[in-house]
Amino acid sequence: MSLAGTATARPAKPRPSPVVPIGIFVFLVITWASLFEPFGIGLDIGRLAESITRGAGIFEELRTPNWEFLPRTVEPMLETFKIAIVASAIGCAVALPVAFLASRVTAPNRAVFLADRSLLSVVRAIPDFLYALIFVAAVSIGPLAGVAALVMFNIGVVAKLLSETVDGVDTGPIEAARAGGANRMQTVRWAVLPQVLPNYVAYSLYTFELNIRASAVLGIVGAGGIGNLIFLQYRFFNWSNVSVIVIELFVFVFLIETVSIWLRRRLV
Repeated sequence: MSLAGTATARPAKPRPSPVVPIGIFVFLVITWASLFEPFGIGLDIGRLAESITRGAGIFEELRTPNWEFLPRTVEPMLETFKIAIVASAIGCAVALPVAFLASRVTAPNRAVFLADRSLLSVVRAIPDFLYALIFVAAVSIGPLAGVAALVMFNIGVVAKLLSETVDGVDTGPIEAARAGGANRMQTVRWAVLPQVLPNYVAYSLYTFELNIRASAVLGIVGAGGIGNLIFLQYRFFNWSNVSVIVIELFVFVFLIETVSIWLRRRLV
């Protein structure tokens, strides 16, 4: 009787773990310390509310775009599109072999693997805005600086994503290729590349979307594209013209993203 009662007894409810409440408390403390003095950025809510009120005139101009300004944005927008295309083509092409060298599956040895991974970490650590500043100083103001900056950005993003994809490929075809006498290059070409090619195309399309957005920002520092025009209108406080550019960018990026999503779904 006692054995039956023991067998059917419900197990004791586990004691709640203190990890979650402690983690939430630590997060709140760090957030508070980051916002307010003496350790934080000195957030002043009253001053922030006052600044928002002062910006009412700017918001009103942004709500009334000057559509007569639209024809002047066509050529810079096309330049932005060209910068994104060239940077995507070069950056993604270079990223393909770099990604294979950064994968444990396809790297020729550990030294090459570690060196390539370290180089990619350095490339990703530098933001595209800083790349633009460096290349503007090196090759002067113009779209060439924007292309060079985005190429470095694309190499870091695509090579990182693709190398992790290569790490997860099916090793069966690789072993079969090696058993058939294929060398390293042939193994990568016929056993690895077909498995990761759809992902590579998807990553390339994704970086093309990012390039459209980034080139608009990089133009502010003189790297060509629509960003130059945005900064010029901002300096003269032509917020109605800025509103036109923002709306145009939104529509442009939305269309490109829609097409890219459709292509990725068909390829992956």
